[in-house]
Amino acid sequence: QRSQMIGVARAAIEAGLANGKQPVLKSADWPDWAQQAGAAFVTLEIAGRLRGCIGSLAAHRPLISDVSENAFAAAFRDPRFKKLTAPEYDRVDISISVLSEPEVLEFSGEEDLLAKMRPGVDGLIFQSQGRRGTFLPQVWQQLSEKGTFLRHLKTKAGFAENYWSDDIEIWRYTTESFS
Repeated sequence: QRSQMIGVARAAIEAGLANGKQPVLKSADWPDWAQQAGAAFVTLEIAGRLRGCIGSLAAHRPLISDVSENAFAAAFRDPRFKKLTAPEYDRVDISISVLSEPEVLEFSGEEDLLAKMRPGVDGLIFQSQGRRGTFLPQVWQQLSEKGTFLRHLKTKAGFAENYWSDDIEIWRYTTESFS
């Protein structure tokens, strides 16, 4: 399953490089596991540096389609980067993270939230005032301290590091990640 998903991600990027178009997958042509609704992030790196990352936080289409569409988007639509080029593609590493269903994390304040965070396990979605940001569990490798992780997540969502409000909502999820 993992190798099939990596192959689909590569095919989506190769189609984009060849003709600028995303391939159309017929999910019915795939095994049952691939047809089930699923959410995935596709991360592209070159020499260990981020080159694109796009994904879905909730399952809303067949997993195999989600992987294909997010691979194409990570290569050609991530607003932080220019479109991936053929020479870059020769050096790109592709990682896929299949997300569990996000669950609401109940907390009484920032200290309680910090106490409930599980480093290396949880991906978190931070939402407030209609803005949100997420970090996959892999981000704990760079931001291993809970407070640092949360501060950076706040800034990713567009807030100051010390921001706090009663309307903050947090969800957590886990991933199965491979490359």
